Amino acid sequence: MNRKSRIRRAKWCVLVLCAVLVALRVSADAQVPKKVPRIGYLSARDPASDSTRSKAILLGLRELGYTDGKNISIVYRYSDGKRERFTELATELVRLKVDMIVVAGGEVLVRAAIDATKTIPIVMSGGGVDPVKAGFVQSLARPGGNVTGMTLLVIQLGRKRLELLKEAVPTMSRIGVLYESGNSGSLLELKEVLPPAARGLGLTIQPWEVRSSDAFEKVFDGLNKQRPDALYVSTSALLNTNQGRIVGFALKSRLPSVYGRKEYVEAGGLMYYGADIADSYQRVAYYVDKILKGAKPADLPVEQPTKFELVINLKTAKQIGLTIPPNVLARADRVIR
Repeated sequence: MNRKSRIRRAKWCVLVLCAVLVALRVSADAQVPKKVPRIGYLSARDPASDSTRSKAILLGLRELGYTDGKNISIVYRYSDGKRERFTELATELVRLKVDMIVVAGGEVLVRAAIDATKTIPIVMSGGGVDPVKAGFVQSLARPGGNVTGMTLLVIQLGRKRLELLKEAVPTMSRIGVLYESGNSGSLLELKEVLPPAARGLGLTIQPWEVRSSDAFEKVFDGLNKQRPDALYVSTSALLNTNQGRIVGFALKSRLPSVYGRKEYVEAGGLMYYGADIADSYQRVAYYVDKILKGAKPADLPVEQPTKFELVINLKTAKQIGLTIPPNVLARADRVIR
């Protein structure tokens, strides 16, 4: 074999060796499974009453190319409305080393998540309090820590809900307000948001405190005896988890009712006014996507809702013997018949 032949053969061997090494590398890479991001979902409710939120978030994620069980893994934890479990469940998600925590609840639940971790990204899905005043973020534009997400202005819209209920029930003069005493947002709504609105409308507020699931029947008995003209239901984990009982009582007692969560009206409540829930919840997926792609919560501005809706359950109105004035009905974004 001459010198040129030996050189060609050596080059060929080198090429073959390189090809083999590349093939081995590709094969090895293919055998190493890619890490699937784990998203902790921390809810103040039970799966049934939280389904509107969780389904909307899942829909938003699918539209961005994420599917639970394929390229993301969602770890669900529900407190069933039990405040005493918030810290336990938040700590458990941190222990499971999730890549971020989506908080499906208000102030107390967000605070539990913050207390559990200062490093894992936390995405708020919308609560009643101002996240700046609550100390969750430095500002809406520049959160500055490990928390970002949505705020739904649930409490701030209490005045508007009261005005709409008065328009729907012009003869109303006394309104019972159902609230959870252990929820700061619920207390803020009762003490600071509703009173000036009630005075302006010539209404008298009758506060009805709920401390636990066992207290509802006693409260319902009291409401039946005092007999207000209508019922305003504040928003909290305890109340939301018991929405079926609350709506059932309002129907049975033929009480016009207004709520800060649309799910109540879909379950038989009379009126809802607030953020377009589906739009807001789907927006949570935007934050999940951004963080998975490397963005820091500190740099992602907290968003407020831009779409609001009035939902009226006309079927319920007929059931309780109430005629909704045409001018109110005409302003409804959705009418349940």
